[in-house]
Amino acid sequence: MHWLLAAVLLIVWSGSHSLLPAGAEHTVEGPGFPMGTQEVSLTAGYLLPHRLTDRHETKQSGPAVMPSWTITITDPVGKSWYRGQFSIGAEVVYLEFREPVVTHGIGFTPKIKWTWLFSERFRPYFEFAGGPFWTDLTDRIRIKEEDSQFNFILTAGLGLSWFITKQTALNVGYRFHHISNAGTNVPNLGLNSSLPFAGFSFYY
Repeated sequence: MHWLLAAVLLIVWSGSHSLLPAGAEHTVEGPGFPMGTQEVSLTAGYLLPHRLTDRHETKQSGPAVMPSWTITITDPVGKSWYRGQFSIGAEVVYLEFREPVVTHGIGFTPKIKWTWLFSERFRPYFEFAGGPFWTDLTDRIRIKEEDSQFNFILTAGLGLSWFITKQTALNVGYRFHHISNAGTNVPNLGLNSSLPFAGFSFYY
């Protein structure tokens, strides 16, 4: 956890040293983000297990921490209710499973995000991410769903950003998490969970 906290602080520090003066080109203003706007976020939540079939038995649950970075890659697209912008980036995912035993997992996921530009202050978004994930869950206990330390994690979810200034926003939302080994080992039923989350973002 110490090195993960250090990584988060490094990301925030580097972002704060890249700020432009108020009114400069890369500030969040108007009906959308200027293309090239970068976002540094810290999100945290709590995993709640889903047993999607009768063969799913493990009730993995616990806290999750997800520092991330994205950059806006388009001007506003579309009109009316679907008007929005795409951004891409990357995220570190840290999970602590507290059931059935205390174990840990960490992964790195490229991500894509679509932000609806409903208003200056409230902006809903959809995000999707996926990448490699390592966990010692199967090293500590034998479960029916997985038998690999090296896995992949897929997440998809909806959120809402509330801009308290032009460069800072509070976020709340929901994600669905799926962890499996992509058929590289047997069994491979996968672990599924919901993740309600909250966090903040800083734009520059």
